[in-house]
Amino acid sequence: MDKKNIVDNAEKKVKKYFEKVDEIKEYNQEKVLKAFYDNKIGLEHFASVSGYGHDDMGREALDKVFAQVFKAEKAIVRNHFVSGTHTLSCALFGNLRYGEKLVSVAGSPYDTMEEVIGKRGDKRASLIGHGVLYDEVDLINDTDVDFKGIENKIDKTVNMVLIQRSRGYSLRKSLDIKTIKKIIETVKSKNSDCICFVDNCYGEFVEKEEPLEVGADLIAGSLIKNPGGGIVEAGGYIAGKEEYVNQSAYRLTAPGIGAEGGAMLNQLRLIFQGLFMAPSIVSEAVKGSILASQVFEDIGFISTPKPDEIRTDIIQTIKFSAPEPLLEFCKTLQMYSPVESYLTPVPDEVPGYDNKLIMAGGSFIEGSTIELSADGPLREPYAAYMQGGLNYAHVKIALKGIIERLVK
Repeated sequence: MDKKNIVDNAEKKVKKYFEKVDEIKEYNQEKVLKAFYDNKIGLEHFASVSGYGHDDMGREALDKVFAQVFKAEKAIVRNHFVSGTHTLSCALFGNLRYGEKLVSVAGSPYDTMEEVIGKRGDKRASLIGHGVLYDEVDLINDTDVDFKGIENKIDKTVNMVLIQRSRGYSLRKSLDIKTIKKIIETVKSKNSDCICFVDNCYGEFVEKEEPLEVGADLIAGSLIKNPGGGIVEAGGYIAGKEEYVNQSAYRLTAPGIGAEGGAMLNQLRLIFQGLFMAPSIVSEAVKGSILASQVFEDIGFISTPKPDEIRTDIIQTIKFSAPEPLLEFCKTLQMYSPVESYLTPVPDEVPGYDNKLIMAGGSFIEGSTIELSADGPLREPYAAYMQGGLNYAHVKIALKGIIERLVK
């Protein structure tokens, strides 16, 4: 096998798919631009207030822009959300009460959400510890959504369903908008009052439509993933029906304050600009994932999604089936990072996870997974979850380096 030409040959095979990615990028860029225009965004919206953060016209305009982009009645966009997990937690705790029931309809949720729900960790601090009932609909063969199982599980006692768009640390398929729509229709046919809440992390701007456009009631995501455009330093967003966003905001701040308080600490310009950049940055990451998919398929690894499959998030999974190639992959990716390339990642304990993780990616913003990175738990099937890439060229260069070290 000629290692020097593997990536270049793979690129020739996948370039035909890039036209569709560019079409989606231009559609979403126009959508974002229109939201800026309609809400008359000006330099005055970049100024910050201090203290309680009352009467912050920039923060109010930011919420309106996000709401328009995601087709929501209301949105709350804040740097006060410390992570995607925190953002999701506010939406869950804000809208669920003692004795009410949550069902995860696409198998087990992401590892960090298990502690929020109460499947493990400090049970008293969790949803279950606060008296919320919980159930799951298992996947078919650990990969596909069980629609019949959803029909059987959902009834009038279920108050909210959790729909995780991205696969998390599993080999199940990420849920495209068409599948999310079918899930929501199935749930609503059994209980029209049930809140359909979509964890939208990693999925923003990968397709033309977002979950609220196909019937979701509430969505949430992280600003250091897709919608932050690679420059937002921290935060998250929640968008959807006004009553559910308000309840989420009360959880973030306090009842009576909700979305009306919280100084933005000179982050407004970055968040506005990051959103404006997001469709283009996401398209670069998607192209990099398509290339990676072809590269790893060509050298004999199982990698999903396939190059020609519909993309609904920026994650590319590579199944190594042994710890050694997973570790080598992550070490090499770190070497091709712009920041801390000289460090060697090693498996370690990470808060919120049950297994040791190997994490690679010298990013300008800590934990920014719209930047090129990869991670994975040290457990079967020893898969790497590669995501991001602020530009396609960086992904291509890194893949060439990985091939040099990985292919024996």
